Parts: sequence; structure tokens; C-alpha cells
Amino acid sequence: MSTELEDYLTRNMIWHRFVKKTETIHTAEASRATGIDLHRITKNLISITDEGEYVVLVIPGDRRVNLKAASTALGVKNVKLIPFDQSEQISGYPPGGTPSLGFKTKMRVVLDSVLDKFITFYCGGGTRDSLLEVRLVDVKKFNNVISASITV
Repeated sequence: MSTELEDYLTRNMIWHRFVKKTETIHTAEASRATGIDLHRITKNLISITDEGEYVVLVIPGDRRVNLKAASTALGVKNVKLIPFDQSEQISGYPPGGTPSLGFKTKMRVVLDSVLDKFITFYCGGGTRDSLLEVRLVDVKKFNNVISASITV
């Protein structure tokens, strides 16, 4: 777990629970390592719009992002994923450890609407060896969230 992330969660009085695991990058690996259903573990995809705005696309681990739908939700022409080797500089967290809130750079968040059915879900815990369980309501409260169907 990241102490910066833990400090952010505590300072903002956000309910959370860290789950330790072996070091993983991909959600399928994290699901196997923890026994948590893949659809409850999110991919937090650091992306950039054609206007140069960094955004985060939060989708269930068992789905693929639809960048055209994400572009429409954001009201921009185009969105592309940031390469893994650059995403940590923007979010403050390594790929496989990126949470759904508490980013280094202030960014809009597009949350796939399929996640709206959960009270809590799991995301990166700030490091590759932990997951973070958070409440959907807090992810929406502490981010500039757009909820839209952005997966296939």
C-alpha cells in the first residue's frame, strides 16, 4: 500500500480496505491472486484527450474500453491511452497499482456505468502488491466523475 494514498484516504475520511496480494499488473492476475471476482476489480486507464487533457477511464476488469464511447462521454473528438511507462508520472501510481481516486494530477474520471450497481469495488492500492476496496459513492464524491457506458 502507498503511504501517500493511505494519507489521502485518512485525511478525507474515506472508508477503505487494503487487500495484500502478490505483485501483479493486470486485473486478471489480481483476481487469481486474491480470489476477488474479476468484474469487481477495476482497470484505471490513464488517458489523454485530443485537447491535451489527462483523464482516467475506470472500467471493470472483465471488460475492454471503447475509446469512441469515452470520447463521446467527455465531449471530445478523441481519447487515447497513455503508455504504461508514462502513466505513473501523471497519476502518481504504477500500472497495476493505480487507484480510482487520489491522483497526483487532477483529472476528470469516466466511470463505466456498469460499476454503478456496486456499493464497493476494488482498484489498485497504490502499489502492485495491494488492492484497495472503496465505496462507489466516495469515488464519485472525490472525483469529477462522468458515469457512462464506455465498455464492450
